[in-house]
Amino acid sequence: MISRRQFLRIAATLGAAGAATVSYAFAEPLGLRVTRYDLTPERWPDGLKLRIAALADLHASEPYMGIDRIRSIVDQTNALGADVIVLLGDYICRPSVWREPVPPKDWASALAQLRAPLGVHAILGNHEFWDDRAFLQARGGVVPFAKRALEDVGIPIYENEVVQLRKDGKPFWLAGLGDQLAHMMIPRRLRQGRRVGVDDLTGTLAKVTDDAPVILLAHEPDIAVRVPDRVSLMLSGHTHGGQVRLFGWSPLVPSDFGNRFAYGHVREKCDVIISGGLGCSIAPVRIGVPPEIVLVTLGGADKA
Repeated sequence: MISRRQFLRIAATLGAAGAATVSYAFAEPLGLRVTRYDLTPERWPDGLKLRIAALADLHASEPYMGIDRIRSIVDQTNALGADVIVLLGDYICRPSVWREPVPPKDWASALAQLRAPLGVHAILGNHEFWDDRAFLQARGGVVPFAKRALEDVGIPIYENEVVQLRKDGKPFWLAGLGDQLAHMMIPRRLRQGRRVGVDDLTGTLAKVTDDAPVILLAHEPDIAVRVPDRVSLMLSGHTHGGQVRLFGWSPLVPSDFGNRFAYGHVREKCDVIISGGLGCSIAPVRIGVPPEIVLVTLGGADKA
């Protein structure tokens, strides 16, 4: 059985069905769409309408996700008029034969131009740890440079932390989970007893002090099987929709649950939305899952 990495490399080199498909596969990463979800989770408070814009998996790098493109994504996100904007991790990538990373201060400065009445809130993804050489060499003992870059421009990072916000006088919680795969690339013998992840779902939800609804930000969607119905909505990225998605099916997904958490709206104990993301990983190929900004309207259909 081939790995996801091997599959994407084959797709990047040969395409799925000849030269026409190859051209499309390499062009689709340059597209952009807004994917809208309108839903009312169970026990969602009457009269609370909340619009959330979510950006995931930027992988800031030239030529597919350069600084001008990031600024354009920021402008399009601002134009949606969301109440709150959330960033779901994987801002960085390592250099390769097909991409050159954008300096952190540049992509962070671009993201600092995001605007929403209830603010911009962020979590980290696995690549903030895996592609940070200083973090790996220190065996996890330093702050990832992506976290410093975002905090330097005033965007808060939530690592097993919560914050209560209010819309029209009605409270709700944002809860940000630490990354579930943060230490995976550190050899087991060097982890010094650390778990693979830095996530603490139980401890995070314990910081919620009332019965207001909870929106959980978790980069990898697999944690959804453990999320209790106390959470109204979980927002994730990580999978890129498999980067190749045909007839609603992704051949290879970086998830222990395969297509269950590949992409889109999934109903577990809570509602789960998995973004297809914006950038590319391993190879600059997307087929059937173009880059997207996710806009979620809770508590009433969006008339805009």
